[in-house]
Amino acid sequence: MKNIGYLGLGIMGTGMTYNLIKKGGSDLTVWGYDPVPAARDRLTANGGKAVENADELYKNCDVIFFCLPTNALVRATVLEITEKAKPGTTIVDMGASSPYVIQELYKIAKERGFDLLDAPVSGGQTGADDGTLVIMCGGDKEVFDRVLPYLEMMGKTVTYMGGSGAGDMSKVANNMMVGIHLCAMGEAYALAVKAGLDPKVLFDAIKGGFAQSAVMDLKVPKVLSRDFTASARIAVHYKDIHNAMDMAKALDIDLPMTKIVEEQMDWINDHGMIDEDQASMVKYYEDLYGVTIE
Repeated sequence: MKNIGYLGLGIMGTGMTYNLIKKGGSDLTVWGYDPVPAARDRLTANGGKAVENADELYKNCDVIFFCLPTNALVRATVLEITEKAKPGTTIVDMGASSPYVIQELYKIAKERGFDLLDAPVSGGQTGADDGTLVIMCGGDKEVFDRVLPYLEMMGKTVTYMGGSGAGDMSKVANNMMVGIHLCAMGEAYALAVKAGLDPKVLFDAIKGGFAQSAVMDLKVPKVLSRDFTASARIAVHYKDIHNAMDMAKALDIDLPMTKIVEEQMDWINDHGMIDEDQASMVKYYEDLYGVTIE
């Protein structure tokens, strides 16, 4: 029997742990820790083993997954695991961390006798709940191969991208494109409403055409219903955009379209909407054009 740990049972962790439990069956024990009691209760209700102190998880688990919102929290968590868990434990970061941060932590983990894999995901809450995430992995190939069966319980597409940081570099590229698409979608729909078109009719008319994408399919219905409850927070995506700009600086290149995304997310942040769903990006153009997309 394998003991798998998961730190942070929020929007993404709840779905991921559910799929590990469901698909792992009796051969897998999924331990989970979250500072919020309700999150621990959800894990227990799904058949997992919740603990009230992360140290208990560190003591019992062979592989520890987490999907955390900031680089600072990822750094602190990896360092804590390497101080408290059993040497030989495999650590898997499924959040979107800075490639440079994860490469630094990879070296520290190795020196302390731990393995660290960066395995960021794409697909949001829907993908986490359905077990259909896209997972991009960086680190040692033998570590990836060892963890692959668990990753496949959570994702429909799991790809080894290369050495440490390669998964996070892939995630940066992914979320650059998602951010640009969100801005393009907001601009186009706001223009359409300003010109007198019905956005619901527009959505039905073009969703089968060349502009169709998962971004439009998932986010336009949220905009039309004015439901900005977060299934994927702008705050997390904002971090990804900052990671992209840091990479560009290190590589001495410009990212003009990503810079536009950053500027619009700055506006969202300044207006107190940074913890809303990515669909709220349309509010930048609604404010600019004096319209409401509904």
